[in-house]
Amino acid sequence: MAMETALVMSHSMGRTLVLPPEQKIYLLQKDSQKNHFGFNDFFHLDAISVEHKGFKVITMEEFLVREAMQGKMVEYGTNTTLYPPNKQTSWDGVPTKPLFDYLRKIGNTPHWEPWDCALAIPSSTEPEAVEELKTTLKSIMDGSYGKPKPTLAEFNSNPTPVDAPMAERMREMVADKHGDDDKKLCLYDKPLQQAKLIHLKSSDGARLLTHFYAFIFFADWKQDLWSKRFVRDHLRYVDDIMCAAARVIEAVREHARKNKNYEPNRDDGIYDALHVRRGDFQYPPTQLPAEELYELSKGALHQGSTIYIATDERDKSFFKPFKENYDVVFLDDFLHVIPTVNTNYYGMIDQLVAYKSRVFFGTWWSTLSGYVNRMRGYYITKNKLEGYKDGSMYSYYFVPEERVKEMRQYIPVRFPIYCREFPISWRDIDQGIKEIANIIKEAIKK
Repeated sequence: MAMETALVMSHSMGRTLVLPPEQKIYLLQKDSQKNHFGFNDFFHLDAISVEHKGFKVITMEEFLVREAMQGKMVEYGTNTTLYPPNKQTSWDGVPTKPLFDYLRKIGNTPHWEPWDCALAIPSSTEPEAVEELKTTLKSIMDGSYGKPKPTLAEFNSNPTPVDAPMAERMREMVADKHGDDDKKLCLYDKPLQQAKLIHLKSSDGARLLTHFYAFIFFADWKQDLWSKRFVRDHLRYVDDIMCAAARVIEAVREHARKNKNYEPNRDDGIYDALHVRRGDFQYPPTQLPAEELYELSKGALHQGSTIYIATDERDKSFFKPFKENYDVVFLDDFLHVIPTVNTNYYGMIDQLVAYKSRVFFGTWWSTLSGYVNRMRGYYITKNKLEGYKDGSMYSYYFVPEERVKEMRQYIPVRFPIYCREFPISWRDIDQGIKEIANIIKEAIKK
């Protein structure tokens, strides 16, 4: 989530994104294989920076060698040249606190809190563009715009058109921001535009635990949709993960075709999916016995059908109630089709298999479940399946009770943001493509 936000942010600012050093990542630390990771291990960031001129991505070591060690970085607010700690340029796999302390000295380190404000990107670098954002927010908050202050309830099942005027789109974006009325936007203004380095820290109460589309507000709706399409079309997992998942999906479908207990599966290999997060999960309401999980989900599932369960529960006997009523399979059942894949990728493969299901039950508070639903949203929109117009889908949550049917209608972005994904990231984001294509064609003719 933070990587997507940082990448979209850097592009919208015309900046180069410097990736953090390779480090151990929570829950991906199996010592028998590669266990220090950077974002390039999961996403095609190298290819993106080569294929798309607007995206500039380099490693931390490249930045330190090219900029810091050449004496180009000075303490923020002074002209004192600062070099990296001990003039060290490689920080992969070692403690990074000294490095990040250094970056905070040489960079502008804004305290952006997604809970309080949206990062507003003006339509241009002209002062008037920043002022337009300020005055628009003021008119929305003081009522001079002609409508009352926005509330979340106003947008439930009532999405703002993606190409609506800036004020209308802003009303929905700030409806659940908790900052003061005049601070619901964090402006990318002149001081930030002129800063040589912006450092995105993750401490002192600031953490980009948010979705890029829930935090970054573009004054220009076309830029907003372009960014959403770029994330959809290019920020996908690396080929090792995508190809492994494709093999598992085909194996699951073939298994479902042979399921004699549920006739509809025989033709298309249809399957449903559950994500049951257990293990270290810190939310007690989700830690339910399998009997309750079965009772909570059986109304949307078909007796005897094939169910793929994505889970970190190692004792598969836990799922006995499901096995007694469905044809249950796990990733473990298909490891023979991905024998050489790094086991640290298993969670991502689970996501990719789960999103192709007919019905999906997720774990509330889980970002893994959330991303499954975003990919389902992309898939439904592309194929114009039921729900594509309003961003809804056949996805549910086991608990809490008030969240079970969250995905069955359009819900605006609201807090806590990380608990789920929102239709604004996939609904109608291809708007305007034909117009752009026509402009390009005319430009080519000329």
